[in-house]
Amino acid sequence: MRRLLGLLAVLLIGWSGASQAAAPKTVLVLGDSLSAAHNIAANAGWVHLLEVRLGKMEPPWRVVNASISGETTLSGRNHLPGLLENYKPAVVVLELGANDGLRGLPLDAMKDNLAAMIDLAQQAHAKVLLLGIELPVNYGPRYRDGLRAVYADLAQRKRTALVPFLLEGVALDPSRMQEDGLHPTAAGEPAVFATVWSKLAPLLD
Repeated sequence: MRRLLGLLAVLLIGWSGASQAAAPKTVLVLGDSLSAAHNIAANAGWVHLLEVRLGKMEPPWRVVNASISGETTLSGRNHLPGLLENYKPAVVVLELGANDGLRGLPLDAMKDNLAAMIDLAQQAHAKVLLLGIELPVNYGPRYRDGLRAVYADLAQRKRTALVPFLLEGVALDPSRMQEDGLHPTAAGEPAVFATVWSKLAPLLD
């Protein structure tokens, strides 16, 4: 009887270990409408394309898209602790700042919020990919250059991966942009995904 109980215990331990080993690692995407498939089908957005790609990996990864249209760096900073606790991601993709910029909010506050989010993610043992954004030319060179510098400086100082401009190769192509001039069409999303993937893939090792 003791031998049987011992055998069952070993089997249970082995099953538990196998289950834990099989649990997929998570990529958490925290962004705004650029990551929330604004005005297009959800399965056409770059985050869904990422989910499909990661699902084909061995072992597969899962994607949690916590992006919300209108999200700012401040609201993202407030949401992130709960997301880290609930999903325990191995990689956090931060795509925030566009709404701060479009509203002309102080860049110092935006930088502080992004820095805090990076710190929270790294303290939770997650790698971080920072996705930068550009503003329309009517915002002026000083503010636009300052926004670029926020992402570049944080990536260097916090040692995160960086995509300098999420919509590189898309933003200036009318056939890939919606009429608002801010969001990609479904036809533009594969190029956005490719831009993200080039910097995200090395973080998955």
